[in-house]
Amino acid sequence: MFFTLVAGATELLIVGMTPGQVLATRAVTIPVMVLTGRPYGRWRDAVLTRVAGSGPVARTLADVGAFLTFQVPVYGAILMLADATTGQVAAALTSATFFMVILARPFGLFLDAARRIAARY
Repeated sequence: MFFTLVAGATELLIVGMTPGQVLATRAVTIPVMVLTGRPYGRWRDAVLTRVAGSGPVARTLADVGAFLTFQVPVYGAILMLADATTGQVAAALTSATFFMVILARPFGLFLDAARRIAARY
């Protein structure tokens, strides 16, 4: 939900993937994210635990590191499954890494908020 629009726009406008490739990538992304959501949450928790009590800069860097080390390989695999060329995969991962660095902490805060809401029920 958080990255669907950003990633789709990046794939279409920056990477030069065809609309069909973008739709295929987004279609593959949904079940992959459902399957990797919990493992990513545990990975992120483990990384953030290592900086527990640290300041906001350390927590931000931990969020960025956790996100990049988990999501970049997953996204690369999704792109290959969507039949992106090697050049398109490289361009998409490069631009995605840029966006992931910027959006990792807001995404982490989004996940924390979602957890708080889910914990109420």
